[in-house]
Amino acid sequence: MNTHRALFVTGGWSGHQPEKIVQLFASQLQTKGLETTIETSLDCLSDIAKLKTYSVIFPCWTMGQLTPEQTKALDEAVRFGVGLAGIHGGMGDAFRGNGHYEWMVGGHFVGHPHVGDYTVCIKDAASPITRDLPGVFPYRSEQYYMLIDPAVHVLADSQYIHEGRACTMPVAWIKTWGQGRVFYNALGHAPEEFTQFPSALTLTTQGILWAAGVL
Repeated sequence: MNTHRALFVTGGWSGHQPEKIVQLFASQLQTKGLETTIETSLDCLSDIAKLKTYSVIFPCWTMGQLTPEQTKALDEAVRFGVGLAGIHGGMGDAFRGNGHYEWMVGGHFVGHPHVGDYTVCIKDAASPITRDLPGVFPYRSEQYYMLIDPAVHVLADSQYIHEGRACTMPVAWIKTWGQGRVFYNALGHAPEEFTQFPSALTLTTQGILWAAGVL
């Protein structure tokens, strides 16, 4: 039986507490039997052969820049079948202006004019990622406004009200990139939110496991 392995890449803007986020989800995956590796430099993303040995890569690197070689290696690894999973700014606001990376993710951060209470609605209750989640759950944090690839499969959304206009904003989605599975969840500005709102913890953990090919 092959062992599933997860690579966490942590760094970038410190305001998102990437080290704490990565420790939280590395611990979650370890309880599910996955081996975890944590890297604090983007240099690891240059080694295509090494990247292909992982089941899933979890970038937690708000802002920052990838070199062309790192972009190519990450792209090739995911197309090969390595999963890509992440949350909030760590994946959705990483490597700004790298259009190829943003296309692979399926969307990117624009702003968060609303910070406060909102409701997350599960749109695909049949997915293994949303298993055991309520149909709706409350959340309190930055509400991300994002530009989205219309081809993604939305797992959860919310109503975004700003400047007198309302729209439906995806919160969590999945897609494929070559043979790789991609999962993104816009929740998770601060690590304590996953304790305050356990549905967000479940959604993210199961999303990473899905991307890794475990679910």
